[in-house]
Amino acid sequence: MHTVMVMGGGFALLVVFLLAGRFMGDGSALALATAAKWFIPAWFVGAGINMAVGVIKAGYSVAEELPIFLLIFAVPAVVAGLLWWKFGR
Repeated sequence: MHTVMVMGGGFALLVVFLLAGRFMGDGSALALATAAKWFIPAWFVGAGINMAVGVIKAGYSVAEELPIFLLIFAVPAVVAGLLWWKFGR
């Protein structure tokens, strides 16, 4: 359940980035593509923090947390990548 909630947080952060790109940019599709592009490294850091908490606080090993980290990072990042590809043309 925690994994789904963290991924939901990733999608919420993606929406925040897209809204910021729309309102801070010129509102064009290119601004949305740029926002999606900037989301990916920010989400990598966020997912990494979640992994660190799992290792440090929950006592999991890095080997146990790594597949969860990849899932948590990849799902919202792939959606952002698709948006970047679609709007970046």
